[in-house]
Amino acid sequence: MSETEGYCSKTLMQSIVHELKLQTRIGLPLVVMNLLWFGKMTTTSIFLGRQGEVNLAGGSLGFSFANVTGFAVLYGISAAMEPICGQAFGAKNFKLLHKTLLMAVILLLLISIPISFLWLNVHKILIGFGQREDISFIAKRYLLFLLPDLPILSLLCPLKAYLSSQGVTRPIMYTTAAATSLHIPINIFLSRAKGIQGVAMAVWITDFFVAILLTGYVIFVERSKENKWKEGGWLDQCAQDWFTLVKLSGPCCLTVCLEWWCYEILVLLTGRLPNPVQSVSILIIVLNFDYLLYAVMLSLGTCVATRVSNELGANNPKGAYRAACTTLAMSVVSGCIGAMVMIGCRGVWGSLYTHHDQVILNGVKKMMLIMAVIEVINFPLVVCGEIVRGTAKPSLGMYANLGGFYLFALPLGATLAFKAKQGLQGFLIGFLVGISVCFSILLIFITRIDWEKEAGKAQILTCKTEEEEQTPQG
Repeated sequence: MSETEGYCSKTLMQSIVHELKLQTRIGLPLVVMNLLWFGKMTTTSIFLGRQGEVNLAGGSLGFSFANVTGFAVLYGISAAMEPICGQAFGAKNFKLLHKTLLMAVILLLLISIPISFLWLNVHKILIGFGQREDISFIAKRYLLFLLPDLPILSLLCPLKAYLSSQGVTRPIMYTTAAATSLHIPINIFLSRAKGIQGVAMAVWITDFFVAILLTGYVIFVERSKENKWKEGGWLDQCAQDWFTLVKLSGPCCLTVCLEWWCYEILVLLTGRLPNPVQSVSILIIVLNFDYLLYAVMLSLGTCVATRVSNELGANNPKGAYRAACTTLAMSVVSGCIGAMVMIGCRGVWGSLYTHHDQVILNGVKKMMLIMAVIEVINFPLVVCGEIVRGTAKPSLGMYANLGGFYLFALPLGATLAFKAKQGLQGFLIGFLVGISVCFSILLIFITRIDWEKEAGKAQILTCKTEEEEQTPQG
């Protein structure tokens, strides 16, 4: 090896190590935050279970409806901020950062209005789909007291996207930890005083604490940091700004919703198997472990979306490419580790939920083997989806999810489950094929990305003129 080649190799290794350090700094707080969010969801389920069997069924049904029709939509739309804010931060265009935050909050508040009407009429929808009237009205009562979470999340989701797109994730972790520590005592008090309504209230009260703390951080801390706050942009929105945000919001929202809806459909279809109670129980237990791993997947995805968009905004296509490749390699390793952890835990995970039903315990052990293989692909799949989002091309992720989940996973899974009599195993095999197709589509998209061209588009998106950026970084 020549001296020049050795120097290039050393420089490359140093840049990769530097990238890993950056992503670790961004990602670890996000992992903690996402795990805390999972803990909050689990706590809510536990307190719903203490309200009795009927209240548990109605409350769980209401919460699932809220996830599908409300939370997925708000999270998906706020995800459109990531490429805009990430590229704006990389380009040092703080005015665009500020105006995008305000526009996203306004947009989510407007979207919350039709979602509210949908929640208020949830009983009619559920009864129309064959649900029992008593359970349907309990679901409505639960959602009625959960309504304040819509305007709160309309502020909280954009705040998180605004900060994470700048690589500022520790405040998100600290505020989430502080609020989540209050979630159990709030639940204890309100569930005793208000029953199932109190459990719903505890959800939005916890989110309200996080929103207040994060708002305080943005107002009081960022105002004194490099005078970014004083650069303004809060009220400078024009029609083109709104058009860009709305144009990205649609595909981002559909990408998230298509994935969330698919898992809800899977649960519903599993309920039509010959042994519905046992099959659904096994699936829910297995998916609960998947949610733990999803906290890591989502954190890796947010990392790569932030780094890719920041580097493109800074007109550094080589840095964006390096960030994408580094995270993709990390996701493959993480997926293998996650699969091994799932296999190692399959003997004890089911016993956390039941001690006596041997059919469920054996089913969990068997299904977690298949799910472990799914996780190996799921990790890089999530990262690939966030890479294309970081390049402000979320429609690619939408098409991949539509093809993988709805043209392959669900039809093939249903065929194997019902026609081939494979049951729940058939559904999971169908999902394995579906996400493999989805991953292949996204990987093809990513290998065809012209990073120089995408960096140029980022300069246009952030309104950065050629005179302002004469020397691209390498």
